Amino acid sequence: MCLFGLSGVGEKMRLFKCQACGLLLYFENTQCERCGRMLGYLPEMGTLSALEPAGTAWTALAAPGGLHRFCANAAHDACNWLVADRAETPFCRACRHNRIIPDLTQDDNLTRWRKVEVAKHRLFFSLLRLRLPLATLAEDPEHGLAFDILADPPDVRAPKVMTGYGNGVITIALKESDDAERERMRQEMDEPYRTLLGHFRHEIGHHFWDLLVRDGGYLDAFRARFGDERQDYAWALQNHYRKGPRPGWRDSFVSAYASVHPWEDFAETWAHYLHIVDTLEVASAFGVRVYPRIADNRDLSADLAFDPYLAGSIEQLVEAWLPLSFAVNSINRSMGQPDLYPFVLSPATIGKLGFIHAVVRGSRLTRGISGQLG
Repeated sequence: MCLFGLSGVGEKMRLFKCQACGLLLYFENTQCERCGRMLGYLPEMGTLSALEPAGTAWTALAAPGGLHRFCANAAHDACNWLVADRAETPFCRACRHNRIIPDLTQDDNLTRWRKVEVAKHRLFFSLLRLRLPLATLAEDPEHGLAFDILADPPDVRAPKVMTGYGNGVITIALKESDDAERERMRQEMDEPYRTLLGHFRHEIGHHFWDLLVRDGGYLDAFRARFGDERQDYAWALQNHYRKGPRPGWRDSFVSAYASVHPWEDFAETWAHYLHIVDTLEVASAFGVRVYPRIADNRDLSADLAFDPYLAGSIEQLVEAWLPLSFAVNSINRSMGQPDLYPFVLSPATIGKLGFIHAVVRGSRLTRGISGQLG
């Protein structure tokens, strides 16, 4: 039997509580259900704070030394992040990257866009925790990042919006926020996992390949690990959809789609790296340990009392992740649900995760974070 237990880990960033009444909060909460105070997320501190009104602004109980206001997208109930009251931009660290959003006067667009923003803000939580470079495309046309969140055109004969990446712009198809449509596409594409957050984590991998690999001095090391990205991408994609994934792909790739081309291999592996560190942080914040009550259970035991965003090696992450994913998959199966993490990490895939860990850690080091490149 595989059980969870509580360890003596201290409070972690991913656990949030109301500073006024102590109620445990979700990341997306906008109001405390116990004391009624408004809540706002402080990205610079990585914490959700209870608020007190201060004229047209707010005082955050977690940072009482200054005034804040809500991101402009709070008016659409699409963001709970705060900006400094004197900030020039009306948008928060996540929303300022939006270049195009859907027409909110059209039916269902607002509801669907809110779901997209929930996933995008979770992505930015991780990117900020990793101290990755995040300029907007307007600030840095060469290395900046922008999002186009697009609904399909009303003309059914017009081309449909496709989620993808190109030249610093991530396009998210709004229809992906419809659960039934996304499930239909998941089955049609024969994918074990398809979520909005997964899309964001995959597409941002393409962006950071540009920034950290191509332009960051890792290109030769990348080719040695993932292959030569100069091979014809369009042909590789067509070949994948015509013939299916290459035989034996599980030995070298985290997913069938990763076997399409080195660019997709990197983006898929990058997404899994974010899956792993983010889920491990939540588990650590809740004091989770995994200790199956069976004989010879050492390989499936894990104490998660560490900050995965500061892990020194990929081995530390994987040694915690394998028991945790086995445990949560078992729990999901007990509820008749599919595996939470329906993937197998081969030695080759772990090596690729290690490459991404080194690239991310190298970026943090160059931005003033202490430590040694793993």
